[in-house]
Amino acid sequence: MPADYDVAIARIPRWIAVLGLIGTGIAGRMGGTAWAGSFVLGAIAAWVNYKLIVRAVDRLGELARANGPKRTARTGMGMFIRFAFLVLGAFVILRVSGLNVVVALCGLLVCPAAVLVEIFYELLTYGHS
Repeated sequence: MPADYDVAIARIPRWIAVLGLIGTGIAGRMGGTAWAGSFVLGAIAAWVNYKLIVRAVDRLGELARANGPKRTARTGMGMFIRFAFLVLGAFVILRVSGLNVVVALCGLLVCPAAVLVEIFYELLTYGHS
């Protein structure tokens, strides 16, 4: 039975949303609105980061399959600049707003947690569908 990676990749943003909502509720219960806002900001940044990674990997795959001229240095620099602006923007928002940086970093861990949940989901449903 061949693995369908596109379905798993499409499911991960849903896991990010579910884990982000659960984590926001827990953070809000433990530290109030500031912690909930910090966590949700981190979870949103994790989602944006995931989308950027998926786009970058898809683009690199397209470049690898293409027989035309390769422009990987320019493409790589563009991805790096976008990521650098994302990190800089998150840092400025956290510093100016007074939100909790540690809780926001915990929100960033929603993406790897979603990948782990997807792995467990695949292991549990493998061969059953």
